[in-house]
Amino acid sequence: MRIVQLDDAEALASYDTPDGWPRLSREELARQAPQRSLVAVHDGALAARCSLWWTDVPALDDERLGVIGHYGAVDSTAAVPLLDAACGLLAEQGCTRAVGPMDGNTWQRYRLVVERGTEPPFLLEPDNPPEWPAHFADAGFSPLAHYLSALNDDLGRRDPRAAAVADRLAETGVTVRTLDPARFDEELARIHRVAVTSFQKAFLYTPLSETAFAAQYRAIQKLVRPELVLLAEREGDPVGFAFSVPDALEVARGAPSRTVIFKTLAILPDRAYSGLGSFLADRTHESARELGYTRVIHALIHESNHSRAMSQRTGRTIRRYTLFSRALAR
Repeated sequence: MRIVQLDDAEALASYDTPDGWPRLSREELARQAPQRSLVAVHDGALAARCSLWWTDVPALDDERLGVIGHYGAVDSTAAVPLLDAACGLLAEQGCTRAVGPMDGNTWQRYRLVVERGTEPPFLLEPDNPPEWPAHFADAGFSPLAHYLSALNDDLGRRDPRAAAVADRLAETGVTVRTLDPARFDEELARIHRVAVTSFQKAFLYTPLSETAFAAQYRAIQKLVRPELVLLAEREGDPVGFAFSVPDALEVARGAPSRTVIFKTLAILPDRAYSGLGSFLADRTHESARELGYTRVIHALIHESNHSRAMSQRTGRTIRRYTLFSRALAR
């Protein structure tokens, strides 16, 4: 087994991607700009890969984090020396803890599926071979955070508090409308203003520029149905949003289009908007049902997030994910 360092991360795209590994385009590698990449090569073939970031990474208490992403490995025999080498490089940069898998920050692909359940993969969800969590455990990593996705397959069931919340929000001047597709870029700018404020205290938060934020959402623009993107405003200013899209993977498998992915919910941190998140979720369920969908998946929720309780009221957990970390020698 030979570990090779790549100073040009785009070189990762030149390696054949084994089945089950996330594919990496040169455009994606250039945009995510890892500071170093590593590959493990065995008998001339790619056996494992990863990329590293140690500046402009998430903060965690008094730790200095190093991030390991773009991960893939054929087995633990390849994974452990690769991850050990990655941790050694991060320690040399002064990092005190390695976190992964994460492609630079939490705005990108991160986490591993640890409990798959029976539902097939859905749009915008990370996916991985079932043995990958064991790779991290074998390399001395332990769980840092847990996440889940929940399915509501009874869209006729409404939140009994929705009417009262709607009346209270109306009294404070909050209105809710759907996205205007003719002004998509302008709408993204308004959504970005809410997201960067709402998520400031989120676990492992890092700022994201409006340009980078818009690029992520433009990538799925053709999938957007305006009725499934709700914007809450007060005196013309955005105060919250709920962004959902149909599950395109369902259609790609040849199945009927019946599922909506509830992707992002963000509300400005003000007591005046208490209950707005639950109200937008309820409205999303109603809109999905009116459009002929029968299921909504609340995707990738941190287990300590208040959204978990909201999703659990109307759905059941269908998938669990874990983010791992390892202390580094100082």
